[in-house]
Order: sequence, then C-alpha cells, then structure tokens
Amino acid sequence: MADMLRRLALLVAFCSVPPRAAADPLRDRALELMAETPLIDGHNDLPWQMKTLFNNQLNTVDLNTLANTHTNIPKIREGRLAGQFWAAYVPCGTQYKDAVRQTLDQIDLIHRMCQKYPESFMFASSSQDIVEAFKQNRTASLIGVEGGHSIDSSLGTLRTMYQLGVRYLTLTHSCNTPWADNWLVDTPSESPEHNGLSDFGLQVIQEMNRIGMMVDLAHVSEKVMDQVLNQSRAPVIFSHSSAYTLCQHKRNVPDHILKKVRDKKGIVMVNFYNDYVTCSETANLSQVADHFDHIKNVAGPSVIGFGGDYDGVTRVPQGLEDVSKYPDLVAELLRRGWNDSEVKAALGENLLRVFREVEKVRDSLNGSWPDDVPVPLEQVQNTCRTSYGYAPAASGAVAASLGPVLLSLAVLLPRCY
Repeated sequence: MADMLRRLALLVAFCSVPPRAAADPLRDRALELMAETPLIDGHNDLPWQMKTLFNNQLNTVDLNTLANTHTNIPKIREGRLAGQFWAAYVPCGTQYKDAVRQTLDQIDLIHRMCQKYPESFMFASSSQDIVEAFKQNRTASLIGVEGGHSIDSSLGTLRTMYQLGVRYLTLTHSCNTPWADNWLVDTPSESPEHNGLSDFGLQVIQEMNRIGMMVDLAHVSEKVMDQVLNQSRAPVIFSHSSAYTLCQHKRNVPDHILKKVRDKKGIVMVNFYNDYVTCSETANLSQVADHFDHIKNVAGPSVIGFGGDYDGVTRVPQGLEDVSKYPDLVAELLRRGWNDSEVKAALGENLLRVFREVEKVRDSLNGSWPDDVPVPLEQVQNTCRTSYGYAPAASGAVAASLGPVLLSLAVLLPRCY
C-alpha cells in the first residue's frame, strides 16, 4: 500500500508540472531559411515615432530599451530583420510649406541611427550593401521618402535626396501633389486633379529611372499605377500594400495590377495594417498569410515581399504584434505548402532582384543629362512660393490671371517669410 501511494504521489507531481511548449519544426525551418536569405522589409515608420515622441532628439533615446513601439533593437534581432527601408515621412500638412526641410530632418535622423548603433545598423544605399550587411549580421538600413510632396515639385531636390541615400520615393501619400493623384481620388472623398500623372509627373518617373531611385506605388491612384507601369523603364515596388480582392480598400492592389507588376518584374510588399488586411479593426497572422497566398496565386511567387508598416499604423494583427514576429509568419507560409525557394524569394530575393534591375537601368542611362525643365509655374504658384528663375512675363501673366484666387488664398493661408 505504501509503495502504491508513493507511485500515486509521483504521478500527481509529474502531472502538475506544466508541459514544455511543443517544438515547431516549421518555425525552426523558417529560422534556417532566414539565416540563409536576408529578410528585407519595405516600410517601417520608426523615424516618425522618433519625431513625434522625442522631436528627433536621438541622444535622449536608447533603441535597445525603447518600449511602446513596434520596433527596437532586441525586437529586430528576434525577428531576424536583415534589411529595412526606414520611411522618411512627413505629413501632407507640410506641403507648400516646409516639407523639404522636415524630410531632410528625417533623412538625417536615419543616418544618425546608423551612426549611434553601428553594431546593429549598417547604412545601405545599394543592393550590394544589403548583402554586405547580412554577412556582418547587421540590419541594412535604407531610406524611402514617403510622399511626393517631400520634393516640392523639384527634380533638383529629388536628385539631392538620392545623393543623401534615398532609394525609393512613394509618389504620393494621402494627398495629391501638383503632379500626381493619390489613392483617395478612387474614393468619394477626393476628386482627381491630373487624371493620374501630369506631364511633370512623367518627368519625375523618367528622372527616377535615370538616377536609380525605385518608384513606389503605395498610396497612389489606380490610374497612376497603370501609367507608371506603362512608362517606367525599371521595375516598380509597392512598399506596403496588400491584395484588394481580399480587402477592398483603395490602398490595396487589384488583381489586374498584380499581373502588370509581375510582367514588369516588380514587387508588392504585403502590409500588416488590420484595416488593409481584413478591412476591419481586427486581424490575425493567418489572414495576413492569406494575402501572401492570394498574390502568389494571381501573379506568382516572384512578386511578393514583406512591408509590415510597423510604427506607422495603430492596429496590427494578432500574432504579428511587432517586428519580432516575422519568423512566425514565415513558418505559417511553410505550413501552407510554400517551398524553400518561394519563401526565400519573398524574404528578400525578389527585392534584391528589383533593386539590381533599377541599378542596371540607371547604369544604362549613365550618359544622359539630368532633366532641368522645371515644373510649370502655374501648377505650383501659391503665397508661400517665390517665382525666381521663371520668365518675368510669364510669371506676371500668371499673377494677373490668378490675382483674385491668390488674394483669397492670402486671407486663408499663413504668411511665409
């Protein structure tokens, strides 16, 4: 009897010990693939968090311990994030005011992030830089400017930002520029101004091709998507957009555009924002994987990438709470039958291929001169803009024709000195 009671006590004690979490061989395989191929994400808004929370005073912040953001260095390490396009974003409210200055501040911040944390970040401005950073176990840090209003309709500003390391420009954010329509014109809330791109907008695309800057079609109208896919010499990207068929939000990409992106050898980097995943306030990891499946089924595995939009959105899916969770999504793709080559393509090979082709187009145009034809004055005239350089007669005629309009604007707008 005593022996039986002792055995019973051992059995009770054993059963009271919490079971170990079951090993997940698919997650282990995901980590192996991520050790072989860099995970490159198309869009992260941590720089804007630095702006809004700390006014870009990076010396007062420790990215190793920063809490209450989707992104910090430990989370980056855990998520095996090998390459990140950091967004140099400023709101549409800066348009016609100080958009260029504000954007330069964000570009400067990204450079300073790399300088402050050289063991974690390596500034990257080429496809080869991404490969080198991966070899060094550092996160390749690239810059994407989110919104064409940031260049203030200036090709010179576009070129200067390229020289500072900017490697993609999102043509619009959520406002029209003087040369491109944004996604909201495909909704009842705004009307088209340019029927897509203006003539100057086409100049912007051509100059981006010439200098080697990727054209990002996230945030643009469907008409702009079509025009750019027809006009660009280089492949294009959607840095953070999902599949319209699964969530009919105009920030997402329709199937016929997915096919044109495939034909252009471009890439759509899937956004994790709940509102673009399920068109509701809630979403989960599996529903994000549905977007990966749909894009692969419609346009093939060569079109897909990751574009989480972390720290730029207020709601993220259950299971993808921050940047540490990428391996769980990769494991889910494997669980759904994605093979190793398809997973590697989505992780980073597709983006590297696009980047290299953009560089190849740039090199092929090396002998061409920079475009120095300015935007027509009448397309950008406002009380905060001077007209130096334009022909006096032309600027006078414009001023005369727009006199009543400018007078009314002067009442509404703050003076610019």
